[in-house]
Amino acid sequence: MSADTPRRIVLLRHAKADWPQVSDHERPLADRGRMDAPVAGRKLADTGIPFDLALCSTATRTRETWKLAVQELPERPRTVYEERLYEASLGDLLALLNETPDEVDDLLLIGHNPGMHALADALAGKAEGDTLQRMSRSGFPTAAFAVVGFSGSWKTVEHGVGTLLDYWAPHD
Repeated sequence: MSADTPRRIVLLRHAKADWPQVSDHERPLADRGRMDAPVAGRKLADTGIPFDLALCSTATRTRETWKLAVQELPERPRTVYEERLYEASLGDLLALLNETPDEVDDLLLIGHNPGMHALADALAGKAEGDTLQRMSRSGFPTAAFAVVGFSGSWKTVEHGVGTLLDYWAPHD
């Protein structure tokens, strides 16, 4: 892989979760989340990005979001359920990105806030159009996603390396 290999990272926050009497990790999607997740999946399909790999948090709400969203994609990418995405700090997320194999060009992360928003902010040294303003204004609600592009190896991913290419949020 050359140093200028174009890559994309898509950061998807889980859809709206319910608050039953279960541990945070086991919280399921709320009715609105079950409606928003397929819509997010269709919007992901509209990007035309052929995901090579999806890393999904092991939390129930992220797994349910992915199960509903992936049905809307033209092809199901290889999916790995990654414990480290649950309650991940910005540093944890960057470390996870740095471990991504270089044969992966387009990566989807299905995770949680504040991590997804913090990572999108941290990576986006530049932004196309009004994407950064829209992301900042909406605050990265449930079922929202950001697309960040960068060039090079995954080992070089760090603050400011990318361009915020797209941002979408339901009910926006």
